[in-house]
Amino acid sequence: MKSPARQHFEQVTAAKAAGAATPGQQQGGEQYELHAAALYEARRTLKTIKSIQAKIEKKRELLPDFMPYVNGVLAEGKGAKDDVLMTLMVWCIDVGDFEKALEIGAYAVKHNLDTPDQYDRDTVSILAEEIAEGVKAQLDKEGADADALANVMARAVAIVGDADMHDQIKAKVHKSYGYALRAAEDAEEALHQLKQALALNEKIGVKQDIQQLERQLKKQGEQAPA
Repeated sequence: MKSPARQHFEQVTAAKAAGAATPGQQQGGEQYELHAAALYEARRTLKTIKSIQAKIEKKRELLPDFMPYVNGVLAEGKGAKDDVLMTLMVWCIDVGDFEKALEIGAYAVKHNLDTPDQYDRDTVSILAEEIAEGVKAQLDKEGADADALANVMARAVAIVGDADMHDQIKAKVHKSYGYALRAAEDAEEALHQLKQALALNEKIGVKQDIQQLERQLKKQGEQAPA
C-alpha cells in the first residue's frame, strides 16, 4: 500500500500532466508511464489466473494503487487519449465499483475517449452493457441495496442514454434499470423502463415482468381510497 504522501504526490503530478496534455493526443508524463507499466505487469499477472472470481479479487486488490492517478486525471484532464484510465474504468465495473466507473465513463463520453484495442466495443457500449449486467448481478444477491443500484442505473442512463448504440444493449440498460426500480418498490417507473426495453428488443425477456407490474398497479389503483 502506498503512503498517503506518495498517493498525494501521484495525484497532483498526474493532474498537472493531464491538465497540460492536448485533447485527443496521447497522454504523457511520468505518472502515465509509470502506471502504464504497472498496468502491463498487472495484466500479465491476471493472465496467469484461470478463475474469473479470482481475477476479480486480484483487480480489487490492485485498483487502489491506481486511484491517485485516476483521480488526478479526472480532476484536471482535458481529454487526452489514456489507455490506463479506460482500462481501469472496466476494472471498476468488474469489481462492482459502479460509482467510480461512471465517474470515469462520464469523463470518457464527454471527451470521446476510445477504449484500448483489447476491447472490441466502443466506450459507450462497454459502459452501458457492463454496468447493466453488473447491476443485474448485484440485484440477484441477498441484501442488495436496490435504491443505490437504481441510482447507479439512473446515472448510467443520464451518461449514455442519448448515445448511438445497438438496440440490444440499450434494451439491457432499460431492463436492469427497471429491475432495480422494481426492487426499490417504484413499480410505475419500473414498468415504464421495462416497456422501453421490450420496445427495443422483443426477446429481452420482460413480458411476464410487465404483466405482473401491470396487475400490481391495477390492484393498487383499485385499493386506493376514493
